[in-house]
Amino acid sequence: MKKREYELHTKPEGLYSITDKVRAAVRESGVQEGFCIIFCPHTTAGITINENADPDVARDILYGLRQTFPERPEYQHMEGNTNAHLKASYMGSSATVLIENGELVLGIWQGIYFCEFDGPRKRKFYVKVVSDGETATAKG
Repeated sequence: MKKREYELHTKPEGLYSITDKVRAAVRESGVQEGFCIIFCPHTTAGITINENADPDVARDILYGLRQTFPERPEYQHMEGNTNAHLKASYMGSSATVLIENGELVLGIWQGIYFCEFDGPRKRKFYVKVVSDGETATAKG
């Protein structure tokens, strides 16, 4: 399957659930057994998997990252967003999720998030669904 590209319009900072978009890409691909890769092509944003049941978890993650990677006058990057680069590097730029029986293999409380650390911006992310060799039921 070709990669799918998605756009987001973000606020200055936030975790955006993209789980439904990834699930839809898997369904549309027809892949029954395999995996998908979710990739963020930005250096001040990232991808993570974490709890999706309680929105306070996302708020707490952002708070913890602000405490861990504060703005500092010692940073020399001329754009002034070194802390956003640090947060993005810490979170990572991709996630891989298994697919079984045409569904994402996620824990009951897990969701997939796009992490914005330097918005507001128009962002994108990619989803690539890969079959482990089984025949797909739809073309993607």
